[in-house]
Amino acid sequence: MGSTEHQWVSLGFDGLPWFEGRFSPVGVYQGGSDAGVGERLEGLFQAIEQQRPGFWMRKEMLRFETRLSFPREWGLGSSSTLIAALGQWAKVDPFQLLAKTFGGSGYDIACALARQPILFQRRDGVPHYVDYPFRPPFADYICFVYLKRKQDSREGIARYRKIVKETPGLLGRVSALTVRFLQARSAEAAIRILQEHEELVGKALQLPKVKDALFPEFPGAVKSLGAWGGDFAMAISTQPGEVTRQYLRGKGYETVFTWGEMALQA
Repeated sequence: MGSTEHQWVSLGFDGLPWFEGRFSPVGVYQGGSDAGVGERLEGLFQAIEQQRPGFWMRKEMLRFETRLSFPREWGLGSSSTLIAALGQWAKVDPFQLLAKTFGGSGYDIACALARQPILFQRRDGVPHYVDYPFRPPFADYICFVYLKRKQDSREGIARYRKIVKETPGLLGRVSALTVRFLQARSAEAAIRILQEHEELVGKALQLPKVKDALFPEFPGAVKSLGAWGGDFAMAISTQPGEVTRQYLRGKGYETVFTWGEMALQA
């Protein structure tokens, strides 16, 4: 006799399951190895139903399987990739799935859907993005370092929303810095812009800058990525990326990628 429940298994980088769960025919969590994860998946299933009423009715019992291509603790947009994949599978808008569940600007969803670098902006609450092929002249001077600490993106989003309401003009100033960074033609210029960006956002969020907290002697700029201060950071100096990699590893941060190893190429 066939199963009367949907089955879900999430495999880690090592191929071993880190979550297994069972869901009713209409996507309600029935039990599994982690109730928190199961309830978040249930929320996604219900958000699919809101966009496509009747989606789960008379649906055959399914087995979902996901597998990470990197260690889970790295983050790297695994949640947004899942939402984008479910949206494509169910033929619903992944940006609406995000809005109804995890929340956020939608930038990470756009990245999950993209095949090359993008520029992203929300206008009147609606996400917009365009392809923007980008490999700056100083690309070989850029590294990405895993900070060995996981940041809760939802907490970061909540803090950001509160601060932005109280900081008129912040979005315009950050957008202007983005344009300047895209126009930078040297590592020196990029470093100055990123330092200004970190100063601006750090002051607005009332949080310490990652360079001050972890790499005060680094000869360049270190920019937080994702939720402020968590997961990965981008480091730029006037030395080749391999020199920066060795510097960071000397500080105890073994997971360091150069631009060529990390960046999405067209």
